[in-house]
Amino acid sequence: MEGSSEPLLDAKTKVTNQLVDFQWKLGMAVSSDSCRSLKYPYVAVMLKVADQSGQVKSKSFEMTIPQFQNFYRQFKEIAAIIETV
Repeated sequence: MEGSSEPLLDAKTKVTNQLVDFQWKLGMAVSSDSCRSLKYPYVAVMLKVADQSGQVKSKSFEMTIPQFQNFYRQFKEIAAIIETV
């Protein structure tokens, strides 16, 4: 995502985690303690990732619709590259 401080992977990096489950849901923020009416859509993403020992950890985060569309596009690009390997 934009502004992420996550390190970038290069071609020599060995990835040791495996995506086990990916779920998402569309939500609508309608109010908060500080705002009476927000009314903006968001996407909640829930991931389950297994490390090399097999321990599964859950991670979750929220994105705006444009962020999710970009995330989805990047996932499709990665999938297309993986299919050619």
